[in-house]
Amino acid sequence: MMKGAYEVVHGALDMVQPRETWDCASVGFPAPISNPFPKTAVIENRCVNLERNTELSEWVEHVTKQLIDHDLPDIATHDESLQTDTTTVDYGGDDIVSSLLGEFRPRKYMRRSYFDGDGEELQWSHELGGHQTDISEKEGSTRPSMISRIDENGLSLITLLLECAVAISVDNLGEAHRMLLELTQMASPYRPSCAERVVAYFSKAMGSRVLNSWLGICSPLINHGSIHGAFQVFNNASPFIKFAHFTSNQSILEAFHRCDRVHIIDLDIMQGLQWPALFHILATRTGGPPQVRMTGMGTSMELLAETGRQLSNFTKRLGMSFQFHPIAKKFGEIDAAMVPLGIGETVAVHWLQHTLYDATGPDWKTLRLLEALAPRVITLVEQDISHGGSFLDRFVGSLHYYSTLFDSLGAYLPCDDPGRHRIEHCLLYREINNILAIGGPARSGEDKFRQWRSELARSSFLQVPMSGNSMAQAQLILNMFPPAHGYNLVQGDGTLRLGWKDTGLFTASAWTSRASRDSL
Repeated sequence: MMKGAYEVVHGALDMVQPRETWDCASVGFPAPISNPFPKTAVIENRCVNLERNTELSEWVEHVTKQLIDHDLPDIATHDESLQTDTTTVDYGGDDIVSSLLGEFRPRKYMRRSYFDGDGEELQWSHELGGHQTDISEKEGSTRPSMISRIDENGLSLITLLLECAVAISVDNLGEAHRMLLELTQMASPYRPSCAERVVAYFSKAMGSRVLNSWLGICSPLINHGSIHGAFQVFNNASPFIKFAHFTSNQSILEAFHRCDRVHIIDLDIMQGLQWPALFHILATRTGGPPQVRMTGMGTSMELLAETGRQLSNFTKRLGMSFQFHPIAKKFGEIDAAMVPLGIGETVAVHWLQHTLYDATGPDWKTLRLLEALAPRVITLVEQDISHGGSFLDRFVGSLHYYSTLFDSLGAYLPCDDPGRHRIEHCLLYREINNILAIGGPARSGEDKFRQWRSELARSSFLQVPMSGNSMAQAQLILNMFPPAHGYNLVQGDGTLRLGWKDTGLFTASAWTSRASRDSL
């Protein structure tokens, strides 16, 4: 499920497109969702490497799951330190990774190195009962080895990446830097190999981690323009963003039933692409549309003002009463007085989580403010990955998670597709970098909740099960993508989970405050 490679994506991928004016047709309602990639022949061509990519993903899942449970060296006192001592220490990384890789570890024979350039070759050892065989011996087997159909070069890269992560986890930065230099010469984000693309971006992020540790730097530099442009491309190329928008809109619509005054608070509104669809439904509601007020949170007042202008123009054409209140601060850094709630308003809070940047600030303050606002509904869409814990915890989880995301893109878009490069460079790499190079309690100063659903359940909120209509909305989105692409939808525990193959990637849930429920 992964695509890996290293490289600093050479500057010229900044292909930000101008913002387009919305109209009813562009937002997908009420017309049925159309497939943006309707040509079956093209789709089949793009799926040529799907089976191979899946084998790689299964191997990564196998290794990372073992890494989680392995008896690693004690890193609790070292992991988040900004220690600059680069003296080589015996961290046992090679032994750890060797035991994890087992039969899949590359074995070099007395031939030219695989990475020497010409005539290069790398043999893989496969131990069965003490007997070592190379790949060619297994090809005729009735149960072929997984490794026989995986990119050998890619597995070598991931092996080295795992060893580098262990070195970083115990602050052996000198050894980690040596490995990263080797990785930068071996992997590129422009290669067809899924493994190379993933390793390239992970290597760059880990290189930033090492440099930040030496220099004592932990603040990311963010170009929101490129992020928002890539976000739109991602929305068109995969079902994940649409899944978040449509399922959340359905829960909000149900919470607003028979309400005449409603207030939506978007904790990170960006360009507000989600809301025209909801507004169109509210405008055609039996009995007339409600009065709508929206509070949009974001990092740039200029972007917020533009988003508010676009939404105001759209609702005006629909004949709706609409007010937009921008707040260019993080939700966890304000108090309830900054969110003007009108008398009799039904409040909905929407939060599409990501790791592109810290959109909300301290989690404990965000939770406290949500309790104070007592919304009728909170729609939460979480990435199925932990943002907290030690560096090695975050590395293992993110390696598996983003390998899946990269592979899902690779099954749908050609390796040289400009949109795919833009998504990987402007979105996925930024998230990987924020998790590995920026994140961590000692670096951010704040502990992050491992899972917000659990925190809401432990506080003053009750879960609202996702309805059958939400499931229907999600299924409608998946119908845009042929089954061969591997996306799947799971409903359980009151949530909806969208994944690729056997890996969950995004989970949507809805919540209500006890105070709001008791007031009904």
